Amino acid sequence: MRLKTLEWLPDEKKVRLIEQTKLPGSIEYIETDDYLVMCDAIRRLAVRGAPALGCAGAYGVLIGALSLAEDGFDSFSKETRRIMDELRATRPTAVNLPWAIDRMESVLDQQNDTRAALDALTKEALAIHEEDDAMCRSIGENGATLLADEMSVLTHCNAGSLATGGMGTALAPVYVAHEQGKKIHVYADETRPLLQGARLTSWELQQNGIDVTLICDNMAAVVMRKGWVNAVIVGSDRIACNGDVANKIGTYTVALAAKEHNVPFYVAAPTSTVDPSLASGDLIPIEERASEEVAGFDGCRTAPDGIKTYNPAFDVTPNELVAAIITERGVHKPPYDFSFLRG
Repeated sequence: MRLKTLEWLPDEKKVRLIEQTKLPGSIEYIETDDYLVMCDAIRRLAVRGAPALGCAGAYGVLIGALSLAEDGFDSFSKETRRIMDELRATRPTAVNLPWAIDRMESVLDQQNDTRAALDALTKEALAIHEEDDAMCRSIGENGATLLADEMSVLTHCNAGSLATGGMGTALAPVYVAHEQGKKIHVYADETRPLLQGARLTSWELQQNGIDVTLICDNMAAVVMRKGWVNAVIVGSDRIACNGDVANKIGTYTVALAAKEHNVPFYVAAPTSTVDPSLASGDLIPIEERASEEVAGFDGCRTAPDGIKTYNPAFDVTPNELVAAIITERGVHKPPYDFSFLRG
């Protein structure tokens, strides 16, 4: 099964996306031609995952531009850029979001007519989505070379089809290996505090016929020590020039456990997730989210009223813990230097 995380509805000129906060209990969709609805969906994780955020950002720009009154190109251009700024500000860590919006802005820079600009923006948004789909397939094919029959893979958070415009990043090698007839088993960390591994990854893998076992985050080292894990594959929201990797909070802990137990720790992400302007992971901005996410879940409070919380959405894994970074361009090994991606 291949769920479409988001898609463009050309007749209605709307974006359709899965409401991921409702999974796995129900499959519900958001259909909108309002960029503010898209901003809200990004903020509250109705759509999430770095590549999917890039697609969502591009489509957000498009529906925002389509909604503008035709008061002349200068006014159109100014308002479209204001919409771009709003979308960029929704989440700070995943670099794919500003990357995609910057692409849309570059297209706008080349226009001087509103109708032509709308056509060009439509083509660019669709191109970003199509490229993401192809990128996922390439990552899957490159990463599958690292997986042998009967291997068990541990993953953290969700970096499958629900997080991208295609088959996924971290899960793409698993899916391609499965297509090749390899039997791959996955241990999925639950991924506190929002349980993306429990709610999304385990469900997605189950729907696609992959053998999956759900574990609590604090069980990862135990299954490694027992020899049940042959590799770790995670996604990323931003990768620095030196190969330091920002991913969902708890990834660094998994990487440390993998190092201790001689389990290779792989990162799967498109080159659009690499930020070659950042020399190291120390410069990656880390989003901090509401305390309610730690103090409870789904409206049920589990912590005392007034308790202090700390809720970074991401952490940074240093490059020395990363055995390889799998992109659509191949499998990159240490020492990492992504400066060749600088414009």
